[in-house]
Amino acid sequence: MMAETLPKVAGKLTENAPLAPLVWFKSGGSAEWLFEPKYLADLQAFLRDLDSAVPVMPLGLGSNLIVRDGGVPGVVVRLGKAFARVTKNADLTLDCGAGASGILVSSTARDNGIAGLEFLRSIPGTVGGFVRMNGGAYGGEVKDVLVDCDVVLRDGSLLTLPVADLHYTYRHSELPEGAIVVAARFKGRPGDPAAIQAEMDRISASREASQPLRSKTGGSTFKNPEGQKAWQLVDDAGCRGLTVGEAQVSEKHCNFLLNLGEATSADIEALGEEVRRRVKDKSGVTLEWEIQRVGKAK
Repeated sequence: MMAETLPKVAGKLTENAPLAPLVWFKSGGSAEWLFEPKYLADLQAFLRDLDSAVPVMPLGLGSNLIVRDGGVPGVVVRLGKAFARVTKNADLTLDCGAGASGILVSSTARDNGIAGLEFLRSIPGTVGGFVRMNGGAYGGEVKDVLVDCDVVLRDGSLLTLPVADLHYTYRHSELPEGAIVVAARFKGRPGDPAAIQAEMDRISASREASQPLRSKTGGSTFKNPEGQKAWQLVDDAGCRGLTVGEAQVSEKHCNFLLNLGEATSADIEALGEEVRRRVKDKSGVTLEWEIQRVGKAK
């Protein structure tokens, strides 16, 4: 895909952009093109004028993502600072750009005396990813606090979808094919800022104690099967500390995979598949990937 065939943009278009620095695992190939729109209309115009056959993939913080070593064809869209604002727009409701982090959302909620969004602090990612994946932790899920969201469709049109239209289930939504989340409204309940901060501190301490937060990781690897814990199944199958190349099952939390140094994405994915095989053999349970795997093998 040649530069002259792409629509003109106000933001930044980068050819063969390395994606490893942009994802938590620090592995994987490049984007054929990386587009960082300057503002909403820039994104809309680009998608409207882009050949409809060209694949488009949104990228947030890359915290729950394996980018395969052969890279991602087409265009990867990354929403920057223009999409990272969080403001109070109505009673107990925050208007959040899709690029805003869970830490910013929960802190803004605290400052405005809005409780119920504390759990977002513990999810490493951005609003766009939370909305797409029905992000959740520590007893909260996005479906419980989302009012509606704005998405840009593949043809560049802007659509507001109420939470009911997303048909949320565990770590899954029915967003329209090719839709990019650009904003969302979250509503909480009245709360005391000091109590909200105390709850966020409790969540942070719990995560620090139980998860390998200082490592190159992708967060929760597998979905929890109904009535069971993925980490327990992985541990029971003898996979704690298991390695493939420089990829390892965390010894601190068995549902996390780690890049110990120079692991390839192929190593990480192969390790995950070996864990799935061993868990199936041991317990009869087929673990489902929670981490999204994208791009081409090398």
